[in-house]
Amino acid sequence: MKMKYQRLHMWIEQGNVSIPKLFFQYYKALKIADDEALLLLHLLAFHSEQNDFPTPSDIAKRIYSSENEISSKLQRLMQKGFLEITQGIDGNGIVYEKYSIYPLWERILDHIEASSMQQEIEAEKNEEGEIFAIFEQEFGRLLSPMEIETISMWLDTDNHSPAIIKAALKEAVLAGKISLRYIDRILFEWKKKNITSVKQVEKHTEQFHSKTTSVQPKVSVAPENTKKVSFYNWLEERE
Repeated sequence: MKMKYQRLHMWIEQGNVSIPKLFFQYYKALKIADDEALLLLHLLAFHSEQNDFPTPSDIAKRIYSSENEISSKLQRLMQKGFLEITQGIDGNGIVYEKYSIYPLWERILDHIEASSMQQEIEAEKNEEGEIFAIFEQEFGRLLSPMEIETISMWLDTDNHSPAIIKAALKEAVLAGKISLRYIDRILFEWKKKNITSVKQVEKHTEQFHSKTTSVQPKVSVAPENTKKVSFYNWLEERE
């Protein structure tokens, strides 16, 4: 039993090879074959053993591949841009070569960033498609070709985000002035004032409401549970 625990202690002290989880998640998406992935993992293991430039012979002792096959796979990984040979200088000033897998990590990060951007683009396209349905719902009818063109220009020409257009529609609904002319004026004023986010819209309208509330005259008699709300008239030029 004592020998068993000694072996276990020796095994633990061998250390672990750190492998980012992202490697397992994305190596297939990067079109890295399973045998190539295994080779990369062995290079990481050699690196943890302070051997940054194992020979095909060193690697062949650990996997079921010939030295020629390993050399071909290493070359293929370098051609694909997942592996490169760099130079280092040891403590004695001697230049040596080593394998670097940094290109692989960069490719994984690039893939994640590209996937994220694609998801954002698709989400924005879906949101743009919903804009027309929301307008038809508020108008209670189908949009005319001219109205569709106007909304499309807000998106494509004026570069208003779907969120800003929905906020302008909401403002028009609250003011009881549901028309594209009124909404277009709202968007024009927001762009002139460099208002580009819903948070900025909320801040702007809150400032207006607080000003109008502070100047409202006192009424001696008013029905209970009633509250007057002032709306910003975007068709009137205000500074």
